[in-house]
Amino acid sequence: MASNSPGYAITIRVDGPPSAQPVAEITAAITSAGASITALDVVESQIDRVVIDVSCDALDSDHAERITDAISANPNLTVRKVSDRTFLLHLGGKIEVHSKVPLKTRDDLSRAYTPGVARISQAIAKDPEDARRLTIKRNTVAVVTDGSAVLGLGNLGPAAALPVMEGKAALFKRFADVDAWPVCLDTQDVDEIVRTVQIIAPVYGGINLEDISAPRCFEIERRLRELLDIPVFHDDQHGTAIVVLAALQNSLKFVKKDLSKVKIVMSGAGAAGTAVANLLKVSGAKDIYTFDKDGPVSPSSFTGTIGDALKGADVFIGVSAPNVLTESDVASMAKGSIVFALANPDPEIDPVIARKYAAVVATGRSDQPNQINNVLAFPGIFRGLLDGHIHKITDAMLVAAANAIASCVSSDQLNANFIIPSVFDPHVVTMVAEAVRSTAK
Repeated sequence: MASNSPGYAITIRVDGPPSAQPVAEITAAITSAGASITALDVVESQIDRVVIDVSCDALDSDHAERITDAISANPNLTVRKVSDRTFLLHLGGKIEVHSKVPLKTRDDLSRAYTPGVARISQAIAKDPEDARRLTIKRNTVAVVTDGSAVLGLGNLGPAAALPVMEGKAALFKRFADVDAWPVCLDTQDVDEIVRTVQIIAPVYGGINLEDISAPRCFEIERRLRELLDIPVFHDDQHGTAIVVLAALQNSLKFVKKDLSKVKIVMSGAGAAGTAVANLLKVSGAKDIYTFDKDGPVSPSSFTGTIGDALKGADVFIGVSAPNVLTESDVASMAKGSIVFALANPDPEIDPVIARKYAAVVATGRSDQPNQINNVLAFPGIFRGLLDGHIHKITDAMLVAAANAIASCVSSDQLNANFIIPSVFDPHVVTMVAEAVRSTAK
C-alpha cells in the first residue's frame, strides 16, 4: 500500500545533448523506476547541451537511489547532482527568533533594554502575575522531550529529536500563532526531567511533553501537573485521544450508532492507547477490549486473540504496530464497522483491504483520507489555555476540544471519506480554543 511521499522528494540535475531529447528520456527513466515527476525546469540551454532540474517523490531512500540509477543508465544523460529536498528544508533548522519591537535608535534601546527594562523587572518582582502581561510567557510553550520515543523510530536521544521538536514549534506558530521552543533534555531520568522542567518553567505559559516513552511519560506528566502552576499537556497521549474521539463521534454519527452501546477493540496500550481508552470511557464508552503485543491487557475480562475479540465488534482503534489485523478479522466485524488503523507509517491493516468491509476507515497517513492528525488538537488547545490564563487541564476540556473538532464537519459534509476536518481548516483552532476557554470558565 506504500506510495511515493514528499518526505522522500529529490531534485536531480541532469544534462544531455538536445538531439537526444533529454526531457523525454528523463521522463521515461523516472516513470520506469516507479516514480512520477512533480516539477521539471530547463535551467540552462546551449547548442550542445541542455541542463534540467527534475523533482519527484520517492517511496524511501532506496527508491530515490533507484530513480537516480535509472537516469544514469541512459548513455545520453549525465546526473550532475542529487538533492534531497527534505534535508534541504532542514538546513540551519526550521525556526528562528525575531524581535517584535524596533531597535533603531538610542531611545528604542533605552526602553527595550537598560535603563527602561529595570522598571519592568521591578514590577514583576512586586507582582509575579505581571510576567504573563509583560513578557513572552503569555504566548510561549516549551516543547519538552528526552528523545526516548521519537516518532515511531524509538530511543534516538535528544539531538536526533531536535528536528521533530522544531517541526512541532513551527506547527504551533503556523496554526495558532503560539511561540513554542524545543527543549531537548540530555537525560532520561524521571527525577532529572521533572526537576529540569520545574526550574525552567517561569519562562513559559505551558509545557508540551513530546516523544517520551511509556510508562515514564505518565509519571513525568503527573508530577509536573502537581508541581507547576501552568498547564502540562502530553500530546502523544491527549492530542491523539482528542482527535480519535472527534473522528469516532462523527464516524458513529455516519453509521448511526451510539458510543455507549458499541463494542470497541483497541490494539496498543502505551501512552496513546491508554489516553484514548480513558477519554472514550469519560465520554460514555462502556465496552472496550484492549490488547498489547502480549495479548489482552485484562485477561480476567477476556481471553483469546484480538481476532477473537473483533468478531461482531463495531470499532477497531489501532495505535500499535503494522499488520496486526488480517482481512478476515475486519470481515468478521459488525455491519457498519469502523476501523482506525493509526500506526504510522504502516498501519495495522492496509486501508484498501479494510475498506472492503468497514464503513469508515481512518489512518495516521497524510496520503489517505481521514487522517487522524494531532495538529487538529494541540494548537487550539494551547491557544485556549494561554488566552484563558488556565493553570490546569481537565478531562472536560479534552472532551470539549474533541466536540469542537467534530463540529467542524457539518452534516452535509459528513461521509465515509470525510469524518474529520482538514488540518488547514481555519475554524478548527478557533473552535477548539473557545471550547477550552469556555469549559475552564
